Amino acid sequence: MRTVKETVREAVPEAARPEPAPGAERYPALDFANSSLALPGGHFVDLLGTPDAASRWLVERGLAPADAGLREVCAAQLRSLREQIRALIASRVEGRPAPPSALAAVNEALTRAPAASLLHWDPARGLYRAASHPTTQVVDHALAVLAADAADLLTGPDAERLTACGSTPCTRFLLRHGRRHWCSTRCGDRARAARAYARRSRTEAD
Repeated sequence: MRTVKETVREAVPEAARPEPAPGAERYPALDFANSSLALPGGHFVDLLGTPDAASRWLVERGLAPADAGLREVCAAQLRSLREQIRALIASRVEGRPAPPSALAAVNEALTRAPAASLLHWDPARGLYRAASHPTTQVVDHALAVLAADAADLLTGPDAERLTACGSTPCTRFLLRHGRRHWCSTRCGDRARAARAYARRSRTEAD
């Protein structure tokens, strides 16, 4: 039987998932960093927690073919890079130096697969260019793409807008819009309810 603080590694039902955080639709790396969810009551859900869940996450974002068939070692590689990218985003948000281990991990992932689309020939199509990621390199390709996207986010103009969700216990990041510091409507409602409860408590105490 699971304890309330144990990470749930199964895929989350679609209806239970929060909407993507602002900016995640533009930056896959931000969506990737947010693929571990902290829920009220001490629960955690990992969208990369099993090989099947990790495969589904990659397929849904066009980073792997539907028959990728990832193994646990591949899912573990994805989870490891996610934590390193989260460390870099957190250091940027908090104004701290970037952790050397996180820099090394992202740079290593950047070199795992060719960055350029390669030239191919097909009798029906003729010459065309496409990214090369055969089955044996699916994860390397995905890691390289996500690392490159994280590097673009952290060094581009949108880096100034990175912030952490202001609703406890959420641990997701987002690109700030105006004064909004919540990653989803659900988190915003929870933060407003918490503030209202705190105000009522102070009033009753007085």
